[in-house]
Amino acid sequence: MTNVVDNGLKKIGFNVSKPVLAIICIIFGVVLFIWPDLAGIVIGVFLLVQGIILLVEYYSSNKTLNASHYA
Repeated sequence: MTNVVDNGLKKIGFNVSKPVLAIICIIFGVVLFIWPDLAGIVIGVFLLVQGIILLVEYYSSNKTLNASHYA
């Protein structure tokens, strides 16, 4: 899962190392233990970001396929 997130972030211009991503996950986990009401917000944000990453990946791979088709 971290590879998908890492690759998606790189495609939209963010370069995050795996240790930094792990620390962010730990921080979010601790915050959710302290304020469980934030779970819906955090999960919602995660799903939005994941959806955007998947769409960017899909459209970038489609552009590559279409460009190679006409070459």
